[in-house]
Amino acid sequence: MILKPHRDDVTVIAYYLGKVIIGLGLTMFIPAGLGFALNERGPALDFLISIELLLLIGLVLTSRYRSEKLLGWMHGMIVASLAWLVAMFLGAIPLYMSGHFRSYLDACFEAMSGFATTGLTLVQDLDHLSYAHNLWRHLIMFIGGQGIVVIALSMFVKGFTGGFTMYVGEARDEKILPNVAHTGQFIWLVSIVYLVLGTIALGIAGLLNGMKPFNSFFHGACVFMAAFDTGGFTPQSQNILYYHSLPFEVITIIIMILGAINFKLHYHLWAGNRKEIFKNIETRTFFLTVMVTFIIVAAGLSQAGIYPKALLLFRKGFYQLISGHTGTGYQTVYARQFINEWGHLALVGLICAMALGGAVCSTTGAIKMFRVGVIVKALVQDIKRIILPPRAVVMQKFHHIKEVFLEDAQVRPALMITLAYLALYGIGSIVGMFYGYPFLESLFESTSAAANVGLSCGITSVDMPATLKVTYIIQMWAGRLEFMSVLTLFGFIYATIKGK
Repeated sequence: MILKPHRDDVTVIAYYLGKVIIGLGLTMFIPAGLGFALNERGPALDFLISIELLLLIGLVLTSRYRSEKLLGWMHGMIVASLAWLVAMFLGAIPLYMSGHFRSYLDACFEAMSGFATTGLTLVQDLDHLSYAHNLWRHLIMFIGGQGIVVIALSMFVKGFTGGFTMYVGEARDEKILPNVAHTGQFIWLVSIVYLVLGTIALGIAGLLNGMKPFNSFFHGACVFMAAFDTGGFTPQSQNILYYHSLPFEVITIIIMILGAINFKLHYHLWAGNRKEIFKNIETRTFFLTVMVTFIIVAAGLSQAGIYPKALLLFRKGFYQLISGHTGTGYQTVYARQFINEWGHLALVGLICAMALGGAVCSTTGAIKMFRVGVIVKALVQDIKRIILPPRAVVMQKFHHIKEVFLEDAQVRPALMITLAYLALYGIGSIVGMFYGYPFLESLFESTSAAANVGLSCGITSVDMPATLKVTYIIQMWAGRLEFMSVLTLFGFIYATIKGK
C-alpha cells in the first residue's frame, strides 16, 4: 500500500524551497547593479521587478510554511529537483522581459540551459542583448555549475543531515569536507579564485586581440563562467569563433578541463597532493577516452578531407572534441558544418565524447568518468574470473583519492545510471526523428541536451516544435540531476494522488 505524504512533508519542502527562491532573488542584484552602472535603465528595471517577485514568493513560503524540521532523504531530493524547475520559471522572467525571446517557453528553455550548464540557446539577436541580461545568462550558468541548492542553503541549513540530502539531490555524492556547509564554501572558494585568474587571462587575450578594455574583461568573465561550469553560452552569437584567437582558444581549453575535474580532486591538488592527478581513476579514464574519441574524430575528418594542417585540426577538430567531452559546448565552427563537412564517422566520435562527460562532483554532466572506469574494472574482473581457476581469488581495485577495492555496491549504481543516460539519449533521438530530423542529427542534439553539453548541429532553433523544446528541457533537467531526485519527485506526486 502506498501512503499519502503527510502535511509536515509538504511544509518542510515548501519552507526550504522558499529559501532557494530568496537566494536566487538576491543574486539578481548583480545584473541589476550592472544595468544601473551602465545606464541600462530598462534592463535594470526588469531585474528589480523580478527581484521583488522572487523575494515576495520566497518570504511567503518561508513564513507560511515555517519549519524547524530537518530534511530527510525524500525531502532533500524533492527540494533539489523542484528547485531547478522553479529556478527555470523564475530565472526566465527577466530574460523574457528583455524582448529577445519569441515566447516565454523560449526564455524558460534558455534559463534551464543556463542553470543545467548546457549552452543550447534560443535567444534572438544576441549581439545586441544588454550587458545586464547577458551577464544574467552567464551568471545562472555559474550558479548552476556550483549547484543551486548548495548556493542558496550551504549557509542556512541547520545540521549536516538536511544539507547533505540536498547536496546528493543535485547529483553530488562525494563529501569533500565533513560538513556540507564547509563543502559548499570550498566549492565557491575554488570557483571564485579561478574566476579571478581566468577573467584576467581571457581579458588580456581579448586586449591583445584588439578588444576595448571593458568589453575584453566583461567577455572574459562571461566566457570563464560558462567554460569553468562547462556550459556553452558566450556574449556573441558566433560563440568562440567570434574571437578568432588561438590564445583565447587555448585558455578556454584549460578552463574547460579544470571545470570537468572533480572538486574533491581540486581539494587534494590545492593541498599539495599533485600526484593524485596521475593516479586517479577519473583523470586516467578521461585522458584515455579523449585519445580514443579524438582518434575516431580525426579519422573521420581525414576521411572527409577537411582540416589537413595540424594547427587547423587542433583548432577545429580537437577543440570541438574537448568542448564536447568536458560538456562545455563551445564551438569554433558553425552548427551546420558538423552535418555538411564533418562526415558520419567524426560525428559518431564527437557524440561518444559528449555522452561520456567529465568527472563526478564536477560542473559537467553525462555518464561521467568514474562510472566508465568502474564498469571497465568490473568487466576486467569478470573476465579474470572466467579465465583463472575456480579457486583463484580475484580482487580488483582502483585509486580514487585512496585505494578502493571494487565491490558490487559500486558497480550496480554505475551501470544503472549509465543505462538511464543511454535511454535518455535515445528518447530525445526518437522525438527528433518523429518531427522529421535524420537519425544522426537527432542523436547528436539529444545527446548534447541530455549530457548538458550545448554543441548544436542546427536543430535547436526558435522554429523547432514546442514539444521538442519541452523534451530538451526535460532532458537537461533530468541529465543534470542524474535521475534519482527527479524520480523521487515523480514518486512523491504519485503518492500524493494515489496514496491512502
